[in-house]
Amino acid sequence: QLQLVESGGGLVQPGGSLRLSCAASGSTFTTFSMYTMGWYRQVAGKQRELVATITSGGNTNYADSVKGRFTISRDNRKNTVYLQMNSLEPEDTAVYYCNARLAGFQRWGQGTQITVSS
Repeated sequence: QLQLVESGGGLVQPGGSLRLSCAASGSTFTTFSMYTMGWYRQVAGKQRELVATITSGGNTNYADSVKGRFTISRDNRKNTVYLQMNSLEPEDTAVYYCNARLAGFQRWGQGTQITVSS
């Protein structure tokens, strides 16, 4: 049973940086490297939205709102995906969720809160 655990959230001032990590464990038949990994975020009362994804081949995709500020990466040796967030804005405040997807299967992490405020 694949499990995803996010870490690295917290309170940061506008213009600051944070790095989120998502560690995967428990996958028996599929190696971590095969999953498309992603970060999504959700504000209370709004739909969850895509932030960034990275495929098994390393191809990345970003929401327009974070392009040039956020970078997604993965370390398959550590079964971990990262989200480096720079130049954070109050509008980036949300709960950030890690996602693993392969064919018709997907799994979500429990989420980590990011608050950007002075």
